[in-house]
Amino acid sequence: MNILLAGSGGREHALAWKLAQSRLVTQAGETLYATPGNPGIAQHAELVSLDLTDHAAVAAFCEDKRIGLVVIGPEAPLVDGLADSLRAGGVPVFGPSKAAAQLEGSKGFTKDLCERTGIPTAGYVRTTSLDQARAALDGFTAPYVLKADGLAAGKGVVIAEDRTEAETALTDMFGGAFGEAGAEVVIEEFMTGEEASFFALTDGATIVPFGSAQDHKRVGEGDTGPNTGGMGAYSPAPVLTPLLEGEVIERIIAPTVRAMANEGTPYSGVLYAGLMLTAQGPKLIEYNCRFGDPECQVLMMRLEDDLGELLLACAENRLAACSAPRFSADTALTVVVAAAGYPGTPKKGGTIAGIGKAEATGAKVFHAGTALSPDGVLQSSGGRVLNVTARGADVTEAQAAAYKAVDALDFPDGFCRRDIGWREVAREQDAG
Repeated sequence: MNILLAGSGGREHALAWKLAQSRLVTQAGETLYATPGNPGIAQHAELVSLDLTDHAAVAAFCEDKRIGLVVIGPEAPLVDGLADSLRAGGVPVFGPSKAAAQLEGSKGFTKDLCERTGIPTAGYVRTTSLDQARAALDGFTAPYVLKADGLAAGKGVVIAEDRTEAETALTDMFGGAFGEAGAEVVIEEFMTGEEASFFALTDGATIVPFGSAQDHKRVGEGDTGPNTGGMGAYSPAPVLTPLLEGEVIERIIAPTVRAMANEGTPYSGVLYAGLMLTAQGPKLIEYNCRFGDPECQVLMMRLEDDLGELLLACAENRLAACSAPRFSADTALTVVVAAAGYPGTPKKGGTIAGIGKAEATGAKVFHAGTALSPDGVLQSSGGRVLNVTARGADVTEAQAAAYKAVDALDFPDGFCRRDIGWREVAREQDAG
């Protein structure tokens, strides 16, 4: 069948790469379309220009091209209700409704749901003004966790080490630093532990585990500096043992899916739980209503089943008939190569070469923020530019393979962290 993939980043390149291998599109006459896509995605899909905020235009395209499945990659179109508009026209969609996407679109919505259903998470207060937020700080101790309630491209979280820093951050947030996303701010208790990510597919009733990962949010090595959309990741996350995964499903994922269904907003798509592994057990940090970026890249490198069939089964409410997805026992690790200046104001237009050499090492380079110049030269066009992804028997081996590929690139304006996977590499060395 014809499939439409919405999005333009590294996550969508990984999805396009895997969807292009699906029997749904390898049959004669079937096409994978992508909008708006990027030069990497163009290697696997036919790019089309659609305004994702113009739901009628997207629906008309789906009708014209006989689209049998729409896969929505980024969160903004989901929070905007694109899935609802397409489903209303009878198009199967992988991704939650506008109401269900509030799990990512509003931090406060999710915290309230956790409180109602007893899902373990940090204590919190929702605030709607600077004065209210300043007063609410009295109920917390440093460090303070401050979150813009709405979508902020992965950058709406501030961890303030003291009261002065917290008040300055709140002034910035309510002053428009994150736009409308900061009109409400959630203040949370600081949780201690190691972070991990767990993914599950659900059609609103059936839950299918879809792997684990750990990412690196800070821009600097040793997890220092400001938060970013993610500087690298690896999968699986050994700290998330099978026993802990079972606890996450039982105490966090399943209650969420049940509550959403019971409240008339059933969740369909991928549910991405950011977790803190505390001394009291796993606690939910936050939900995302789409695959992580760059976690998706490492999941797709390990997935051994047909992604198209899995996503279609989810969209058509028949996950119960599917076998559990099979993943390679290998570790996959991805290194984000970003443009100078990221996560502030990234330098755009830098020339990129050497991708063929990098992939000749056995790695896969996913395009995250690239564009072609008028004369066909590959250039950077965003903050996170490339995701260099490789596999190995363990994190140490996957890390070495990924950096070997990174070193084959020719991107003078780019930089990356050189320690992706460092915690697990240290544990493997200790165990060895």
